[in-house]
Amino acid sequence: MQSQQFTIRVYGLWIDAGKNILLSDEHIGDFQFTKFPGGGLEWGEGLREGLKREWQEELGIAIEVLDHIYTTDFFQASAFHPNTQVISVYYTIQPLEKPKLKWATKPFQFERKQHKDEVFRWANMSQLQAQDLTFPIDQLVLKLLQQAL
Repeated sequence: MQSQQFTIRVYGLWIDAGKNILLSDEHIGDFQFTKFPGGGLEWGEGLREGLKREWQEELGIAIEVLDHIYTTDFFQASAFHPNTQVISVYYTIQPLEKPKLKWATKPFQFERKQHKDEVFRWANMSQLQAQDLTFPIDQLVLKLLQQAL
C-alpha cells in the first residue's frame, strides 16, 4: 500500500477592472486542464512567498499578494496522484509590473504542443462557468467570486 500524503497548492486571482480573471490553460502529456495561475508550495516556503515564486516562474512578473479568498475545507484527491490529498489556498493578487506575455484568445491555444505547455488568457467572470475550469476546488472558488460580484 502506498503512503498517503498532502500537497499544498497556492493560487493567485488576478481580476482586472472589467471583471475579467486570468486563467491558465495547461497540458501535461495527453491531459489538458484549465485552472487559476499558481502551483505547489515548496519545502521551506510560506504561502505568500510560494505564490510570488510561482507567478515569477510562470508569468515572469512580481506580484503583490492581497486578500485571502479561500482555503480548501473538504477532501480532494489529486488528479495526478490519487494517494495525495490536495489543499489549495487562494489569494487575490496585483501585478507589480506588466507581463511580457502574449495572451491566448481561446482555450488551449498552444503555439507548439510539447510534452508540457502553458498559456494564459482572460475570461469574463460573469460568462465563465464552473465547468470551464477543470478542478473541483477552482470551480468552487469561481462560484464564490461570482456570488461576491
